[in-house]
Amino acid sequence: MTVSAARFTGDIPRHYDEGLGPVMFAPYAADMAARVASLKPNSVLETAAGTGIVTRALRSALPSSSHLTASDLNAPMLDIAAKKFEPGDRVSFEPADAQALPFGDAQFDAVVCQFGVMFYPDKAKSFAEARRVLKKGGRYFFNVWDSREANAFARIAAEAAAAAFPADPPKFYDTPFSCSRLDPLRDLAAGAGFDGLEISLVGIESRVIDPAAFARGLVFGNPLGEEIRARGGDAKEIARGIEARLRAELGAGARPIRLNAIVFSARAA
Repeated sequence: MTVSAARFTGDIPRHYDEGLGPVMFAPYAADMAARVASLKPNSVLETAAGTGIVTRALRSALPSSSHLTASDLNAPMLDIAAKKFEPGDRVSFEPADAQALPFGDAQFDAVVCQFGVMFYPDKAKSFAEARRVLKKGGRYFFNVWDSREANAFARIAAEAAAAAFPADPPKFYDTPFSCSRLDPLRDLAAGAGFDGLEISLVGIESRVIDPAAFARGLVFGNPLGEEIRARGGDAKEIARGIEARLRAELGAGARPIRLNAIVFSARAA
């Protein structure tokens, strides 16, 4: 059975939001929102918006007059995102494939994508679509994870899953950490009509308040759980093994964990 790395449905959105969001995504959402808000854009499109973690940070940071559109391939993720907003918050939600956006040309001042580029099968199309919907001079902000070796949580999760299936290790954790090389992303941006590329290596010390919840998120907050079940394995048992590894490696208390990502900003030429 082949499990798509981009399929975030069923119970995945809840585990993603509750288990992974506070540790992995909220810290970078604050960083991303500050970058975008510094431009004071009137219209912003977020692709791969997920459960609205960046969307919420953007809405809080952007001028009140700005309109924000949040899109994601997986409608169940957006269902959770929408619950974080009130009717007057000037946020709209639309299921959309970032490789074929249902928006007009030159419609937005900024496009934002947090940790989504790695999941696009046709990355060149996703860059071309981001450029198409941007006004000339608008900016595309996106980030990707640094290597798996530079992010202990990913290494721990991948090693635990591989140990359970040495002959056929689950592959999910290959995808989110597949874009740490800078040159291919530079080439994609230039090929799509972007210039003025700015690149920042951003390390953040996050905290694992609840290792059990974080471990469950690392298994059930993405398609890894489905990959384990497809191999006849016990996903809960592997989550417990990840929790034990986290506790052993991170120590006691509100455990600090180092996250490493690469943030890009490119101008629509």
